[in-house]
Amino acid sequence: MANILSVAAVGDRVVDPVTVATASPSPEYLAWRAGERRRRRAIAATRLLLLAVFLAVWEVLARTHLVNPMLTSYPSALWPAFLDLLRNGDLVGHTWATLKATLIGFALSMAIGTSVAAALWWSGFAQKVLDPFLVIANAMPKIAFVPIFYIWLGSEYSVYGMAVAIAVFVTIMVIYEGFQGIDPNKVKLATTFGASRAQVLRLVVLPGSVPTLIAALKMNIGLALVGVIVGEFQSANAGLGFLILNGSQVFKLNIVMTAIVVLGAMSGLMYLVIARLEAALARRYA
Repeated sequence: MANILSVAAVGDRVVDPVTVATASPSPEYLAWRAGERRRRRAIAATRLLLLAVFLAVWEVLARTHLVNPMLTSYPSALWPAFLDLLRNGDLVGHTWATLKATLIGFALSMAIGTSVAAALWWSGFAQKVLDPFLVIANAMPKIAFVPIFYIWLGSEYSVYGMAVAIAVFVTIMVIYEGFQGIDPNKVKLATTFGASRAQVLRLVVLPGSVPTLIAALKMNIGLALVGVIVGEFQSANAGLGFLILNGSQVFKLNIVMTAIVVLGAMSGLMYLVIARLEAALARRYA
């Protein structure tokens, strides 16, 4: 009986579903997979080529003094500077200070931004009242707040304040627009089945806004890093921003450029983590 139930009729043939499931992929599918692999390799190789060309042009321009190496340094001088900073322990300490402040500012901005956006979605009256204030706060140059944060929070915590100030208002507006973009028919259907406002938010709005939340994550991590660096320029005594500012004041451009390269690597790694998170959530909410 089990064997009889495990087969199915397809046209004039009797096909075992297990055999169908384990059948080899079609030649067209294999060709498509091979083409996708070649495309990914070509993209990676082109990226590396562009980076190599940029470094080579930078090196040649500085070595031939077409640009002043005192003002730009050159790639071959960065590796010794990197090793020197690494041996002294300065690079690890300053990198960790910047990374820690960025992650804390990023987490605070996302938590505050998502909570406020949910509150605005919950109450249309609150959204109407607060909308112009949010627009004005987002448009203000945040660097003007550095002295205030320094007085209020001190040299250490003012960096976190700048990270949140730069990232949070954009986060609120982006996430709120994502909440508003949810299909109203889905909200109406959930309400018809007796869902409360909180259940609609938790079961319909938040899962439906995953692409918007991912976009906010990508944007927020960069804005938080910008806020941290601005804060370190103005008031900190540690961090890559402090290292850049200190190196520029004594014309040690090797240190400045090394810190900038580390910042670029840090940004790339954080973006890669969010991209992996995006891929995982896309599979779950597809």
